[in-house]
Amino acid sequence: MMRSAGEQEEPHVGSVEDPATVSRRGMLKGVIIAAGTAAAGMGATWPAYAADASVRATSPDGRTVLTLSVVGGALQWSVLRSGTTVIATSPLGLRLSNGTTLGSNVTVTQNQHWTTNTTWNPVYGRNSTVTDNYQEQRWNLQDTVSGVRFSVQARAYNAGVALRYVLLDTGTATISDELTTFTFPDRTLVYSARDEADYVPLAPGSIPVTGTSGTDNGPLTDLPLTATLPSGVIACVCESSRVNFPRMMLSSVSGQPNALSAFLMEHTARGSGPVATTSTVTTPFATPWRAVVIGSTHAELVDNAELVLNLAPPNALADTSWIKPGKVFRCELTTDAGIQGVDFAVARGLQYIEYDGGWYGPVTSPARQPIPEIDLPSVVSYATDHGIGVILYVDRSAVGDADSLFALYKSWGIAGVKLGFILDGTQAMTNQITGWAKTAAKYQLLIDMHDDVRPFGYERTYPNWISLEGVRGNENFPTATHNVTLPFARNIGGPLDYTICYGQSRNKTTNAHQMAMAAVYYQPLNFLFWYDKQTSKYANPANWPGLPWFNAVPTTWDVSRTLAGSIGQFVAVARRRGTTWYLGAMTNETARTLSLPLSFLDSGVSYTATVCADGTPGTSPYQTPVVVSTRTVTSATTLDVAMAPAGGQAIILKPS
Repeated sequence: MMRSAGEQEEPHVGSVEDPATVSRRGMLKGVIIAAGTAAAGMGATWPAYAADASVRATSPDGRTVLTLSVVGGALQWSVLRSGTTVIATSPLGLRLSNGTTLGSNVTVTQNQHWTTNTTWNPVYGRNSTVTDNYQEQRWNLQDTVSGVRFSVQARAYNAGVALRYVLLDTGTATISDELTTFTFPDRTLVYSARDEADYVPLAPGSIPVTGTSGTDNGPLTDLPLTATLPSGVIACVCESSRVNFPRMMLSSVSGQPNALSAFLMEHTARGSGPVATTSTVTTPFATPWRAVVIGSTHAELVDNAELVLNLAPPNALADTSWIKPGKVFRCELTTDAGIQGVDFAVARGLQYIEYDGGWYGPVTSPARQPIPEIDLPSVVSYATDHGIGVILYVDRSAVGDADSLFALYKSWGIAGVKLGFILDGTQAMTNQITGWAKTAAKYQLLIDMHDDVRPFGYERTYPNWISLEGVRGNENFPTATHNVTLPFARNIGGPLDYTICYGQSRNKTTNAHQMAMAAVYYQPLNFLFWYDKQTSKYANPANWPGLPWFNAVPTTWDVSRTLAGSIGQFVAVARRRGTTWYLGAMTNETARTLSLPLSFLDSGVSYTATVCADGTPGTSPYQTPVVVSTRTVTSATTLDVAMAPAGGQAIILKPS
């Protein structure tokens, strides 16, 4: 069944979709039973004596296979890509607070099997149309000791695989642990980062022990977690549809050098707030999806990131006309700076200005009254008259009653809220985060969440949740290597707020590298000129040849294509809005030239390519000038994109 537009029907977390509904809209396939018993169609009942069994979900293109198996009563899974191992046979299951382990001693009671093929249109995104095409196996299981009934949903997409657990009995359940394990092949490297640290490539069993007395301790790493496999395949572990459940981290497993296991956070990432060693849910209840986005090449991985969105609940908002992605300029904390910021935004093609921390005084004070230096009504009025929105920063400790605060901001004419120092981690904090997104939507406010928060696809459900940080930010002036790791790691999980720092002497990259970020990263709310508090810096545009690029570049797209890439080394991405393409390329500290075929352009059409490239390297990357040139290209052209150390290129391709 195909839909040309709109959202597919999909269950919300905490409810279980009726398989008969799926059977009416999907294509039923047969099932495979390793023990030799055959059954076909939806709702096949398994013989009680079939203690050993397996089923496979195969992607529509046939390349990816997820196998569920029960061996000696133990529930397991594995994943192949083009016949090579991505996830070797690994345990699955949940542990309840009463000691019951779901997955250690189970029988299969029923198997359901179907294929779904739909399309839907996001409010904004990397692409204007998203295809949701997968084969699903749903195993109904029973714990042979306690009698608890549960199921595992497993899906295989062209872009990767996903699974989750559904507790089927009616009532409540208290979950203490998740046993999902990811066992990688020998010689796998994972790119590990915790909190807002740099990424470090190491073996799965070598995650360093981190944490403090007030946080979760152990060999823990955050999601998204990217793994490069010896076969050349690259995979990124993400989560989606996390609602009323703690955030998942991954932990090295003692004695298993290639394995990482699920760890449900018991503390917040920053160590504040109550500790929760268990999570109580109302059943039936579906846990978050555990997704493995897979690319046969590094470039393909980037283009497969929409798998996370496909697993999230559909858009919950009837009216999204007020949700406007765009570019933002941060102002100093005065009325005049706000007025000047509006003028700068109009001149530079930006959509928003923002007052950051301090606009209401100390960060912990109620964020309900601006400091005397800011005449906020005047700034908002001036901004509104010029088509510019105003965003306000609020520390999470100052939110208080979000409903009354967001209602107040709506009455002021505020466009959005940037929440800072989020305490992500526990079930309670997940509920607070999703609650803030819902409440902001109620008052038609955009919301951007900052600091140690991780994506889980909820920007599909509440598209006013337009961005989040959850990364070592660009305002820390990281290395070029860090910058060319992010497209294959953190950005796979969801939108990224990375505060582009064009023209900063503290950058460890060239200005062209900073420019390219606007096309390479998916960041629908894009903070530009981050440290430039005085707009007079750009009074003479001739001194800043990158400004026309930032004037023009959008933040959301009709079509996106990753042209080349290797994690931690280089990346090149082309994205189209309307008829114009924007191409960004970035390299690490090694100078390189990429030969990029422009076959994605319309055949028979000539394009003017405006190329912003690195000039002769300076004594530091920041001192490398931006050189602008133009040329005519077609879909038959191959561009040689030369980049200085820590450099890049930003290219506009416009039909002539």
